[in-house]
Amino acid sequence: MAARALMFAGTGSDVGKSLIVAGLARALTWCGLAVRPFKPQNMSNNAAVTADGGEIGRAQALQARAARVPPSVHMNPVLLKPQSEIGAQIVVQGRVFASAKAAAYQQMKRDLLPYVLESFGRLRAEADIVLVEGAGSAAEINLRANDIANMGFARAADVPVVLIGDIDRGGVIASLVGTKAVLAPEDAALIRGFIVNKFRGDPALFAAGMAQIAQATGWEALGLVPHFPDARLLPAEDALALEQRPRAKANARVRIAVPILPHIANFDDLDPLDAEPEVEVVRVRPGAALPGNADLVVLPGSKATIADLAALRAAGFDIDIAAHRRRGSVILGLCGGYQMLGSTIADPDGVEGPRATVEGLGLLDVATTLVAEKRLEPAHGVSNDGAPFAGYEMHMGVTEGPDCARPFARLADGVAEGAMSADGRVIGTYVHGLFGDDRQRAAWLARFKSMATTSYDDGVERTLDALAAHLTKHLDVDRLLRQAR
Repeated sequence: MAARALMFAGTGSDVGKSLIVAGLARALTWCGLAVRPFKPQNMSNNAAVTADGGEIGRAQALQARAARVPPSVHMNPVLLKPQSEIGAQIVVQGRVFASAKAAAYQQMKRDLLPYVLESFGRLRAEADIVLVEGAGSAAEINLRANDIANMGFARAADVPVVLIGDIDRGGVIASLVGTKAVLAPEDAALIRGFIVNKFRGDPALFAAGMAQIAQATGWEALGLVPHFPDARLLPAEDALALEQRPRAKANARVRIAVPILPHIANFDDLDPLDAEPEVEVVRVRPGAALPGNADLVVLPGSKATIADLAALRAAGFDIDIAAHRRRGSVILGLCGGYQMLGSTIADPDGVEGPRATVEGLGLLDVATTLVAEKRLEPAHGVSNDGAPFAGYEMHMGVTEGPDCARPFARLADGVAEGAMSADGRVIGTYVHGLFGDDRQRAAWLARFKSMATTSYDDGVERTLDALAAHLTKHLDVDRLLRQAR
């Protein structure tokens, strides 16, 4: 018998769909249920490598962790990764399928629906319940034709829907009632109830609001969920999280500067550093300068390395980085950031856009050639200082040159990885997730006479448990289960 399924759609982006699915996944595992998360279509450059050698959105990897199962490509069968001139890279069931601009992709979606339904069927065959997450807003009726992300999927798979609104941004009554007003009757009939998320203050003050939404829509009020402040401790799905102001740390002893570029990817590499009480991660956008007193400058990953390198220069960050180099600060390039540190980046096949070869920052004596084949696999090994690490590789490029003779690390199979300058102060690596390994993070902080005081994985687990407890307190989980079919 097929598993039950329930879809959580939103009135907009960033209303908390991902976290509600993650929290409910953990809560339902407490009940002994086999849970699988599923998002038909995602758009994010924050991706994760799966055990079966593909890639999915970071949020679905977190939801799989909440459900205590390995992440699978079938949990996010269509992943859109925005690039520059060529639009978005389209990943289907974990592998690069095509690249297309927005208008062309709209026409492709009908051809992708069979992949989506196949993946959904696979998950239903191995679970008691599948928790489906919508994308963006369910009210985007301008994109309803061929939709595979929201009500189009719900109709095709006959999955009931719960609609989530965010009261924190204001206008939640209008957004929920307005969604009912614009949806086609056949779509609206699939919505069984609604949740109001991120409430602050006395819940009694919004009791009338919940009743008025229910009366205006005919949907059941399934819960008023208070703001969950510890959400910031979990990996974020997309770059909207970068807009949040970091907490001030009075006892910070290490300052890390990170230029934020338009196509930043896998920025959750920095989350474990943020979790350290003695570390201040300063994210700097164009228009501001990298702080001169930073101990470490990190160039993060990029989905469009050549375009982001141009943006870096336009912002003057190259001048700041050169000044840090002269002062003897440490500079680390991760994946795309590693490619930028070299002498040249060549794109002979137009992988990222027009064919081109551009000058890099020249801080490492290496050169990169972008290639169409993407390397996706777990990475384990030991860095040059003897500290073990476990992470993953996700890149489309080959980097070679004299500084590769001083590798940053040795992988478990003995292969040299990354490069370092002669003085060891400029480092490049293709390994993502380095700082998520407590041993590797401790080794980095020891460079700056600081100590790692947290266990990042334990912190994520505690936060998922706390999120599950938070949701079970404020949602009637039994009523939600009765809505599933």
